[in-house]
Amino acid sequence: MTSAADLLRPSRRPSWAGRNYSLLTASAFVTNLGSHGALIAAAFAVLEAGGDGGDVGLVAASRTLPLVFFLLIGGAVADRLPRHRVMVAANALNCLSQAAFAVLVLTGEARLWQMMLLTALGGTGQAFFSPAAEGMLLSSVQGEQASRAFAVFRMAMQGAAVGGAALGGAMVAAIGPGWVLAADAAAFAVAGSLRAFLDVSHIPARAPGGGMLADLRDGWREFAGRPWLWGVVVQFSIANAVVAAADAVYGPLVARDHLGGAGPWGLALGFFGAGTVAGALLMTRWKPRRLLLAGTLCVFPLALPSAALAVPVPVTVLCTVMFLTGVTLEVFGVSWMTALHQEIPEEKLSRVAAYDWFGSVALVPLATALAGPAETTFGRTPALWGCAAVVVIVTAAVLCVPDVRNLRRRTKPVTAGTRHDSPEAESAVGGIG
Repeated sequence: MTSAADLLRPSRRPSWAGRNYSLLTASAFVTNLGSHGALIAAAFAVLEAGGDGGDVGLVAASRTLPLVFFLLIGGAVADRLPRHRVMVAANALNCLSQAAFAVLVLTGEARLWQMMLLTALGGTGQAFFSPAAEGMLLSSVQGEQASRAFAVFRMAMQGAAVGGAALGGAMVAAIGPGWVLAADAAAFAVAGSLRAFLDVSHIPARAPGGGMLADLRDGWREFAGRPWLWGVVVQFSIANAVVAAADAVYGPLVARDHLGGAGPWGLALGFFGAGTVAGALLMTRWKPRRLLLAGTLCVFPLALPSAALAVPVPVTVLCTVMFLTGVTLEVFGVSWMTALHQEIPEEKLSRVAAYDWFGSVALVPLATALAGPAETTFGRTPALWGCAAVVVIVTAAVLCVPDVRNLRRRTKPVTAGTRHDSPEAESAVGGIG
């Protein structure tokens, strides 16, 4: 009989699953388990405190505003300081802010401005955490198995979303949102403890000289010099904004009015998570040659959940739509991480990731804040149909960028000093065929 100790021995892990990779995967599983339930809990905490759709949007926007403001600084800091220390400090801030949010909700003392402030602190922590975490993950794997490693990581991360969303929705319905927020605070504490053991000795020390502005300019040059990179980021800047409005604001309202409340909405989000697990499992086997072409084509179904909420369809149909969307979106996610891994030098990963994150979330605060007024002006159903149409339009537009259609998979990532327009890099963006 195989013991638990045997399963934890390094020899049992695949060659690409090193110590850092294993710690990153375990900690991401823990935080995703808590955070997906907390997203539902925060929305229903606002509604239970007497808020409306506009208030839900304001709380959602208050998280994203500091995220947008601090992201570029967070990326520069993560490429300058040990990345694991940045991650642990950010987790500590998230833990404390969610714990305070939970106490206010459980005691019935939560006010809108307090929920906005605490959510803003969580967004600040995320701004410093995300570039450091992405840089750390991308540097933790090497060689031709990188795509499989990213797929397995995302499968674990998204698997937690299945349990977190379903359990979070059920807990909100059964015992209220406060306890779900408390569980999320505990998850951040556990994940931060795991991340404290990450090893950054393999990352070369930064040479002295330069400053924050110089780092930001260097990261901008890496970002702006690659049409496939900024093209996709612009696409998701718009698509993420309208999807965030649909999911964070309209979704809970449709669930409350037509689907039966938090439980069914949590179930639908759980099916989305199950779809992402299935998509990640698919990507452990499938390695599309033209990474971004395959990934971008799989973004079109992201319009389906907004359309389903606009109808609105029964819970069973909504769950099916969410599952399909999760599968296809995960194809893009793994392809995108693989492209970044092979094209961006290691010492600039966090700065480029920061520009990626910045572009991807820049319009989310505006969209979530305007979701309530848009519902009042146009009606909820037309607003949701508009969200679906925007996703289709921007996804079709990014396919006009030649590098998005032609960027090819290769096994050797770009090393320090390799330019995006060098012969080696150009071989990855060759002609069609």
